Amino acid sequence: MKFIIRLHAEITIKSKGVRKRYGKVLVNNLKNILKRVEVDDSAPIKVRWLWDRIEVDVASQEPLIAEQISDELQRIPGIAWFSRSHELTLNSTSEADFKPILEQVLSCWAERLRHRSFAVRVKRKGTHGFRSMDLERYIGGGVLQEVAGTRVALKQPDIELRIEVDNETVRVFGDKQHGLGGFPLPTQETVVSLLSGGFDSSVASFQLIRRGARTHFCFFNLGGDRHETGVRQTAYYLWQTYASSHPLKFISIDFAPVVEEILSQVDNGLMGVVLKRQMLRTAQIVAQRINASALVTGEALGQVSSQTLSNLSVIDEAVDTLVLRPLITMDKQEIINLAERIGTADIARSMPEYCGVISIKPTVKAQRDAVLDAEAKLDPELLERVVRAANVEDVRHIGEATDAQVHPVSTVDAVEQGEVIIDIRSLDEQEAKPLKHLPEGVSQHNIPFFKLATAFADLDPEKHYLLYCEKGVMSKLQALYLQEQGYNNVGVYQPRRER
Repeated sequence: MKFIIRLHAEITIKSKGVRKRYGKVLVNNLKNILKRVEVDDSAPIKVRWLWDRIEVDVASQEPLIAEQISDELQRIPGIAWFSRSHELTLNSTSEADFKPILEQVLSCWAERLRHRSFAVRVKRKGTHGFRSMDLERYIGGGVLQEVAGTRVALKQPDIELRIEVDNETVRVFGDKQHGLGGFPLPTQETVVSLLSGGFDSSVASFQLIRRGARTHFCFFNLGGDRHETGVRQTAYYLWQTYASSHPLKFISIDFAPVVEEILSQVDNGLMGVVLKRQMLRTAQIVAQRINASALVTGEALGQVSSQTLSNLSVIDEAVDTLVLRPLITMDKQEIINLAERIGTADIARSMPEYCGVISIKPTVKAQRDAVLDAEAKLDPELLERVVRAANVEDVRHIGEATDAQVHPVSTVDAVEQGEVIIDIRSLDEQEAKPLKHLPEGVSQHNIPFFKLATAFADLDPEKHYLLYCEKGVMSKLQALYLQEQGYNNVGVYQPRRER
């Protein structure tokens, strides 16, 4: 099978040298990421750069392999869209050679075309004895004759049948699937994202990854081990899903000493602004040590008191490093919708807004002099100390570390009678890919991740429960957390993939 990949439009309008460089970076990323797809070692996946497109060739025709490749391609920055391609050779330049093309179109689309409207779109490159319109009319007429209930709708068809004639090669395309767009990693400079695990910071991190910036994560721990477990999960999810072609760092900083100092030394109305300034100063130290060029936050204009223009101006003055705010004009619902789309919403729902409890009556227009007077009471060395004590971790190893920690919790690929499966994925994921083929006598509960911590206490303590999620990382993290809370009747279910 073959996939045709088109680059994001912003790449195609760049200079020849830049476009070539971005294309080669994307090809290397594809090669690295597609190694995860389980194919025969004797017939590896081939990726080729052809200037106007990238081709992915796979010897296997298995539907599961095609599904795995499609899942990966949808999440790689730099891809505008991609499609399965079924290739034929054009043996002549007359209408007599159109019949094999029609047969291939019907093979790909006949079942889905029934009682639907369609349009045929043909693009040609090279010299031929027919026009694009001639081929469109032939294919359209053949579909109308062979497929019941079809009708032509050139403006707003239910289905577009796309055909490309490239000299002697004819490509009949399958579904046109959208990619992320943006730029390949790491064609832009390195940044540090202040990741709290909430909606805003995870979406802001995604936006920079999508634009091709290697995005390291800096976490200020204000909520203890459970808070860190959730944020580590967010970081791992973002890396594994959108940035796994390159290693990223997760820097965890115990910020409790800084918060304690602010609570004891700073006027209540200024606490939020001072806290944000201290966070940026700390993140700047981290950025300097890992050669990052900018800081990224999930702040949106006016969303909370510290995010007014006046306060953001005062906050930014604390550092010399560029601060990027990709969500600055978005409202909360837009951010939540995007978090749902990229898959971080369920994790975010479990995160308390720790920063929001700092000020009871926060100022919306902090005075610079008052802020500086308040900060004069703070220990100037404290931020350096908390950075020196920080835990720096390769995000790739979070999954491995979870495996190592979770070894007391059994991980199984088969379920025994009487055990209970708990599907902890979001409801949308459960509906899209329901868990199938459970043995008779095995019951199943659907409890999304963000409800599990409270819901587990209400379950029958005499039963044994196996947590399930698509990748296995979330279920392991949750099993570990439940074990730490004293529950010994919990394990992880990781079924073997069917081929």
